Amino acid sequence: MAIPTGSFKAFRISQNGDTTSGAVVDTTLDELTPGDVVIKAAYSSVNYKDALAATGGARILKTFPLIGGIDVAGVVAASSDARFKEGDQVVVTGYDLGVANDGGYSAYVRVPGDWVVKLPQGLTLFEAMALGTAGFTAALSVMRLELNGLKTGSGPVIVTGATGGVGSIAVSMLAGLGYDVTAVTGKDSEHEFLMSLGAKMVMPRAAIEKNNRPIEKATWAGAVDPVGGDVLAWLAKTMAYGASIANSGLTGGIEVHTTVIPFILRSVSLLGIDSVMCPMPMRLEVWRRLASDMKPKTLRAIAHEIPLSRLEHAFLTLVSGAAKGRFVVNVA
Repeated sequence: MAIPTGSFKAFRISQNGDTTSGAVVDTTLDELTPGDVVIKAAYSSVNYKDALAATGGARILKTFPLIGGIDVAGVVAASSDARFKEGDQVVVTGYDLGVANDGGYSAYVRVPGDWVVKLPQGLTLFEAMALGTAGFTAALSVMRLELNGLKTGSGPVIVTGATGGVGSIAVSMLAGLGYDVTAVTGKDSEHEFLMSLGAKMVMPRAAIEKNNRPIEKATWAGAVDPVGGDVLAWLAKTMAYGASIANSGLTGGIEVHTTVIPFILRSVSLLGIDSVMCPMPMRLEVWRRLASDMKPKTLRAIAHEIPLSRLEHAFLTLVSGAAKGRFVVNVA
């Protein structure tokens, strides 16, 4: 496969004073950050972290200007790393991709070989990015819950932020594994969508009671929470004995106002989920399961394909809380 000698399209994020903005530009391979593996990209995706980085909603990028996109799937065009050869289908999520290293919103991506995972059999390049960082995070959350004792039949599992990227994939994934899933959403218009993903019950976010009681009725056998804040505090009060909460997000805020009572009286565990620096052995196992028993059956219903030119619209949709499912970016 010939590597490019001319220019190609990419979405580059820049900062001018306090203003962060991005645009589709022409770039070349020589302008990309260094790496051992050059990937001819097929797809990337839009995650909440991408939206924050591109809009300046949080201090995500470590350097400017930088091509955005914290994940990518494509085909190896060139490699000086013996583990990967031209033509290999690969996926990259996490590490410094789209944070300090030019990211996935580019027709070609160059990365260190230590970040690269060969695409497992059972996934297409499109499906890999329909999952992307959000799907990886959802799967890692479920696997951590299972390692901490969650089993099918042990009781209902709750998923917060259920129409978002992590949440929608977690609902579909858990339902496919045989769990009884309750989905929590602030979007009253999306209850039917969540039921189509496999949720047994949909709970309006407004039904979450805010009070000063340290503990509530023991209900949930497990929880996937990409929201945090007051929602996480409520979850801690309502978990069953020995149950765990897998928290991976902060869309509901970074502060959690709770007590130690649920953790002591009900042996509740709070599991922090980090997909960025997940060790490679666990990373490989997550992708293996995403390609097999944990592969959601509803990926096409969750994923919406967009071109680079629609990225800014996708970013604004995510930061405004209006997103449903996943945006998959065709960068080929």
